[in-house]
Amino acid sequence: MKRNTIIITVAMILTTTLIITSCVSTKVTDKSGSQLWSENCQRCHNTPPSSAFTNTQWEVINTHMRQRAMLTEDEIKKITEFMQAGE
Repeated sequence: MKRNTIIITVAMILTTTLIITSCVSTKVTDKSGSQLWSENCQRCHNTPPSSAFTNTQWEVINTHMRQRAMLTEDEIKKITEFMQAGE
């Protein structure tokens, strides 16, 4: 009986996680680099102009921040492209 309860609980947690992940992923694909920048980066940082760093520096900065801010590969790619474009 106890084993069945654990299995059901784990199954519910995994199902919930998959649903949440798929919803978040769908929303991210619809967002621009600008939106992702303002939603994620500006929470902790003042906004430097994109010209404050070179394209290579933005790649290094965003690789580091991807881990710290728990951003997806798609999110960080869009943010990096946005900052490198100088928009």
